[in-house]
Amino acid sequence: MGYEVEVRNVDGQVTALGSAGPYTLVVDRPRDQGGGGRGLSGGQLLHLAVAGCVSNDLFREAAARGITLRRVVVTADGGFAGDPAVSTGIVYDVEVEGDADDETLAALVGHVDAIAEIPGSLRAGAAVTLGRARVRGTE
Repeated sequence: MGYEVEVRNVDGQVTALGSAGPYTLVVDRPRDQGGGGRGLSGGQLLHLAVAGCVSNDLFREAAARGITLRRVVVTADGGFAGDPAVSTGIVYDVEVEGDADDETLAALVGHVDAIAEIPGSLRAGAAVTLGRARVRGTE
């Protein structure tokens, strides 16, 4: 299964709409960094991708085991450093409540940590490649 997403700026501004099929979100930079402060930064999106993937996978894997989860909270934290800035790493924490004992829920969390697609892709050093660039300047 492939995923194609698009980010398109709005009215010549830094603020952009990101879309994936019928779903959208706002991408921006903080005001103090030249943006409009109206949406998530790329760094926040990276961390949100980790947390969102883990949350989704917890529900999927719990259902496969007949476990009903009542509450899932995943927080991801990390920073960027250097010039150009790159991630200094991401640490995520999980809180899970469900209709299984603590040992079973802990095993579920451990399993998801091992198989979650986004954390796994980052751990493996997923390649990111510029495909084509179409540019139009003034003459």
